[in-house]
Amino acid sequence: MTNKITELFNIKYPVVQGGMIWVSGWKLASAVSNAGGLGLIGAGSMYPDVLREHIQKCKKATDKPFGVNVPMLYPDIEQIMDIIVEEGVKIVFTSAGNPKTWTNFLKEKGITVVHVVSSVKFALKAEAAGVDAVVCEGFEAGGHNGREETTTFTLIPMVKEQVKIPIIAAGGIGSGRGMLAAMVLGADGVQVGSRFAATLESSAHDNFKDTIVKVKDGDTYLTLKELAPVRLVRNKFFNDVQELYQKNPSVEEIKELLGRARAKRGMFEGDLDEGELEIGQVAGLIHEIKPAGQVLNEIIEEYNIVLNSSFPSL
Repeated sequence: MTNKITELFNIKYPVVQGGMIWVSGWKLASAVSNAGGLGLIGAGSMYPDVLREHIQKCKKATDKPFGVNVPMLYPDIEQIMDIIVEEGVKIVFTSAGNPKTWTNFLKEKGITVVHVVSSVKFALKAEAAGVDAVVCEGFEAGGHNGREETTTFTLIPMVKEQVKIPIIAAGGIGSGRGMLAAMVLGADGVQVGSRFAATLESSAHDNFKDTIVKVKDGDTYLTLKELAPVRLVRNKFFNDVQELYQKNPSVEEIKELLGRARAKRGMFEGDLDEGELEIGQVAGLIHEIKPAGQVLNEIIEEYNIVLNSSFPSL
């Protein structure tokens, strides 16, 4: 399977593993890369020295391309970028910030840069900033989300009309059928997050993984929009947030309830009551924890079966 994304990243399949916080360590990234996709280390939950360790371990675990996802709101962003350059990482996905800030710096070092967007407006800004591709992430996605609440399958064709660089679809994609649908609408590849969160190599806590496979439609909800919209599983913490909203709280009161390290507490430490459990709507289609390589192979196998049965001439 050869297209703009496989050629851009020098990978076998146009499938990118989401660089999720507390989930996407070197084990998951290397497993996805070894299976033919593009694995990403999620820097958003790592101190600089921890990121360096994960990059070094990933280089030992795979000889295939892999990248690092960097939320640009990270407090130690300069150190993070220096480590990426020092360790010879060739692919960086940036998010949660202005792509102009770091794109030139990275590209001058020979690094391929991709930026995550949630609207046509930001896709155009990313293209103007010189990125090599954009991830267009829709409302269905888990974790922090765009304020526009545009669904993936609406966003992809709208962005396709406006930009010339390759497009990677994200949000609600966890199967070969979803991958094919996204590509029919104009995507050149897909980014898969939630499905890889529920794999053996994911660094998520087993409690969180078990929760993912139990999620049904309607069990996740986008909330905390006053701070940064985030899709969560409905649990005690989520219900506490909803109760607070009944009192018309100030932003400071919401921040006080949120506190610190809620995502770590839920996804990494396994506190199913008081932690944030960030997962996408597609979790309703995840029923089993499997090796990441098997997940990728099943996505590609289903993609080819549906493609050949639905579009035999392609």
